Amino acid sequence: VTVDWAIPRFMPGNPVEILIARAGLKAESAKLIYSYYMKAFGLNVPIWRQYLNFWIALFHGDLGVSLWLFPQPVMKIIKQAVPYDILLLLPAILLSWLAGNKFGAYAARSKWLDNTISPLAYILQATPYMWLGMLLAWLCGVRLHLLPFSGAYSNAMMPSFSWSFVWSLLQHWILPFASLFIVQFGGWAIGMRNMIIYELEADYSHYLEALGAPRRLVRSYAFHNALLPQITGLALQLGAIVGGALATEIVFSYPGIGFLILQAIQNHDYFLLQGSCLFIIIGVLLANFLIDLAYVLVDPRTRVGMQGEG
Repeated sequence: VTVDWAIPRFMPGNPVEILIARAGLKAESAKLIYSYYMKAFGLNVPIWRQYLNFWIALFHGDLGVSLWLFPQPVMKIIKQAVPYDILLLLPAILLSWLAGNKFGAYAARSKWLDNTISPLAYILQATPYMWLGMLLAWLCGVRLHLLPFSGAYSNAMMPSFSWSFVWSLLQHWILPFASLFIVQFGGWAIGMRNMIIYELEADYSHYLEALGAPRRLVRSYAFHNALLPQITGLALQLGAIVGGALATEIVFSYPGIGFLILQAIQNHDYFLLQGSCLFIIIGVLLANFLIDLAYVLVDPRTRVGMQGEG
């Protein structure tokens, strides 16, 4: 949190001066407004006092007021962006994890799938989110005119609970979702394929085969054991997925947290930048904590280990 607070203040320039310069005020008026804004945003006190005020406000649930969208509170702006992030990230994370693990498991026991999906999955895994997003926007939006590639819904609409708005929301959602899903799908498929092959060569698999156990049963055990490292990998990949979402939202001008961060940097908005990054930090930590709890439920060995020798 301290680093999150400090990084925006390393940026060159004074945010209040930039705000006043855009207003195009006269020198006398600008001087008065400058002193007012410096005091209003708490930038007229020493840096150590600003840091202390930040923690006091944070414990009161106050992230400050945005310089870019003055006088809107940062908390209100983030709340407006969070639904778009949830709509984009949750399906991309869960569906890519489920589909990647399934296809990886099939590829491990099918030579034809292994020869076709594995090379493709390696390419997808190494593909940058933003590059794939730009490629999809150019192909599906600019060249083929199949889908819109900017914003979360049509500019001619206002948010409402109508079928036309939901349809517009879905059309604008497809390309950002696809860029996140495709890259993550490749990574999960490769991971599961390698883990299945490793588990099928383990001693317990050979022992079960020697006992005459059906091949389907051996593969079932191998899949469940291979799934455990994938759950751990999901926790480790959450940060990368969030980072990919930031780049994807910027490419498609999707109004989530990533788009807010870009606007905050361009407008030297200290408070919006540190508030948005703080939200991501807390979100990733909470998601990792939930995955740790899920790991205890999925893996019985973890529960036994936590109970001790007794």
